[in-house]
Amino acid sequence: MMTLYIDADACPVKPEAERVATRLGIAMVLVSNGGIRPSANPLVSSVYVGQGLDEADRWIADHAHEGDLVVTSDIPLAARVIENGALVLKPDGQELNSRNIGQVLATRDLMADLRAADPFRQGGGRAFSNADRSRFLDMLDRLLRRVTVAGRTETGSKPG
Repeated sequence: MMTLYIDADACPVKPEAERVATRLGIAMVLVSNGGIRPSANPLVSSVYVGQGLDEADRWIADHAHEGDLVVTSDIPLAARVIENGALVLKPDGQELNSRNIGQVLATRDLMADLRAADPFRQGGGRAFSNADRSRFLDMLDRLLRRVTVAGRTETGSKPG
């Protein structure tokens, strides 16, 4: 059965993901270092990990496998879960997969090197927009439907 994992610390689309998961009847797990209020929704569970660096990422990478979907902006985490066969969606609606993760990792590393080389370089990218939120909702719905229909077809159920 598919699970939707949310790298919940600083994720701007938690409510949207919960609405889509609820509509489609998919279990959702919010993984964070704490400070995230638990949902009353029976399909949504919360996992609180230690305060150490990348603890939530490690937990998600250990639990997300083929047929699951992970929502994260963390590119190294995305690469790890893609290796496990999970799908990845960034909060801005960009799908990361085995075809594009290498280029995305290389770009991330290049930008980190440029920032390190120029101490006056400011900014962390563009602000999250309503267009990003809309793209995320569209892609999340498409990816979840694709996986759930594929899962029903593999088990012999009629795709709905």
